[in-house]
Amino acid sequence: MTETNTQQNTEATTVVAPVTASPARTSSPRPSRDARGGSSAGRGPARGGAGARKGGSSRGGRGGTFERVKPEFDNKLIQIRRVTRVVAGGRRFAFSVALVAGNRKGSVGVGIGKASDTALAIEKATKNAKKNMIKVLLTSGMMIPHEVEAKESSATVMIQPAKGRGMVAGSSVRNVLELAGIKDVRAKILSGSKNKLNNARATIKALKQLRLKGVKAVAESK
Repeated sequence: MTETNTQQNTEATTVVAPVTASPARTSSPRPSRDARGGSSAGRGPARGGAGARKGGSSRGGRGGTFERVKPEFDNKLIQIRRVTRVVAGGRRFAFSVALVAGNRKGSVGVGIGKASDTALAIEKATKNAKKNMIKVLLTSGMMIPHEVEAKESSATVMIQPAKGRGMVAGSSVRNVLELAGIKDVRAKILSGSKNKLNNARATIKALKQLRLKGVKAVAESK
């Protein structure tokens, strides 16, 4: 009897025990878009906006527009070769670059540079061209005053003024004349040499022969 009463009391306690309901969750209203930082239209300026993406100064001054400064001298490669030097440990490879540099206003020069990297060789050649730059004596119309001819190694170049003909030249001779800014000129390679470096040097040598008396002669003939 005692065990039965105890079991009944336990069941009664289990049944009668009040069930506590979980407290209802109070649904807090979600913050609006304005409270979170504005709508999609409002978030644009906060993140930088279109102006910042295009290079504006909305990112704390880091996104300012930068204009690339144009270099004073233009340059054109006329020859690039891979050269080999034999040493005790084997072969050492390098690059040899020849280029023409000029400002298209009467200054032009030819330079060469050697380095293990192409970019470094071009930089050395540019410095060498600026070091050996000459000032060409031209007329007011950017023409040469008279005919000149020069020889460098096995290359021979003849340059003549040709009014109204434009630029009539080829190979590296054309590159030198263009970067010097010369107009209405005709050039001819008299030798059979195809060495572009020698042809360019012969052109520079010919341009050095221009004299002021030629300018006076051209002015008197007009």
